[in-house]
Amino acid sequence: MKWLQAGVLGGALVLTSCGGGGDGGSAGPGPGPQPDNQPPTVALTAPANYADALSGTLTLAATASDNVGVAAVEFQLDGAALSEASSAPYRASLETGSYVAGQHLLRARARDAAGNRSTWATALVRFGGGADVDRGFAKNEAWLSGLSNATAMAQAPDGRLFVAQQDGALRVVKNGQLLATPFATFSVNSAGERGLLGVVLHPDFTANGWVYVYYTTDAAGTHNRISRLKANGDVSAGEEATANLPINLPALSSASNHNGGALHFGNDGKLYVGVGDNANGAQSPNLGSVFGKLLRFNDDGSIPADNPFYGSQTGLARAVWAYGLRNPYTFAFQPGSGRLHINDVGQNTWEEINVGLAGANYGWPSSEGPDGIMAGMTAPLFAYKHSAASPAGSGPGGFLTGFAIAGGSFYPTTGPYPASYRGNYYFADYVSSYVARLDLANDNAVYSFARLSGNPVDMLVGQDGALYVLTRSAITRIAAQ
Repeated sequence: MKWLQAGVLGGALVLTSCGGGGDGGSAGPGPGPQPDNQPPTVALTAPANYADALSGTLTLAATASDNVGVAAVEFQLDGAALSEASSAPYRASLETGSYVAGQHLLRARARDAAGNRSTWATALVRFGGGADVDRGFAKNEAWLSGLSNATAMAQAPDGRLFVAQQDGALRVVKNGQLLATPFATFSVNSAGERGLLGVVLHPDFTANGWVYVYYTTDAAGTHNRISRLKANGDVSAGEEATANLPINLPALSSASNHNGGALHFGNDGKLYVGVGDNANGAQSPNLGSVFGKLLRFNDDGSIPADNPFYGSQTGLARAVWAYGLRNPYTFAFQPGSGRLHINDVGQNTWEEINVGLAGANYGWPSSEGPDGIMAGMTAPLFAYKHSAASPAGSGPGGFLTGFAIAGGSFYPTTGPYPASYRGNYYFADYVSSYVARLDLANDNAVYSFARLSGNPVDMLVGQDGALYVLTRSAITRIAAQ
């Protein structure tokens, strides 16, 4: 063998050779180290799943293992990073008093040196204490007062808020002040859940000044009506009558509840309208009836020909876009994506958040919440009960309980709220007086966000990035600090 070169690499003598040999030479080096593709495992050992009434300083503990070695365990609260522990024992701590009393989700995940990550280990828990909103937020329940039996609100591009009152007055909030003169006053039947129930502004309101309302009138028999008005500054120039407006829904029965009333424009420029079942569940699955439905119209009140049942129905029933609802009192579209969430008020057991889909059947009255779902029905995305499970937290909805879901708004992907709070769907319960948020980025987990002293009926994310919650008598503003 003839040695051709000698050198030093990294402090070691390296000899390079070449040569023949009648045996065909060496087979060459063997395979190098194989990549590590095996993820670690982790277990969240404290606190226990469904731990209740947690207070003070809370210690999170986890165990983890890996075929090579655990690099770190990361801990989260409600989808936001808490801390990371790089060696056992793996621990993190938090002050429960810094978060609103209510439901929270703790998570732990292990990582190895190769970057492999375990699945999340979770614990759904409830914090006690007196905090009314998460840390980093300011809740002002006295931001605006003086309203009377408010039902819905909408915001104009110039920042004004239009607030519907059940008694028929459509009020204007300008520069944080409630104007004395209503934008418009309607003659309404306000018995029970009737009255002025919904308001929305046209997407091109700045140019056309169109305001749409939903209210109960006794004119030509008691029924709900969708009307369009034109703004003249801070007051209305009156209701507009066109070939298709106003839209007069069918006569109501003697029952004064389950009227729906929410109005919103979708990203497609169409007007969507929530209509309750008028306390007659048999009307909800009936495609020939507009009760218990989500309806869809053009902005001039005509019915789009691409509605799912346009070809199979006649008259107003052609406006049906989704059905099988009990009382879709509020719903909301997500900015950008156009995703739709419908809040359906339950009867005996469940409150629902449904994903809006053209032609969908949400099952009422055959199903309520996750109960009774059959083939052809669309199950709710999230549902919570009127009473606690046993043990508390263990059923669908976790620790959340309530009796009337009301108010819903998507927070955009940008804004002053911290990153983990953006892109969430915020909703409220009228009876239990709380605001919670559904985290679409983390398996639709739901966390408590704020507690209120009033009864929430509607909410929206303002142009300033704050969450505005309408109660029967006031508007609460929740802003990031």
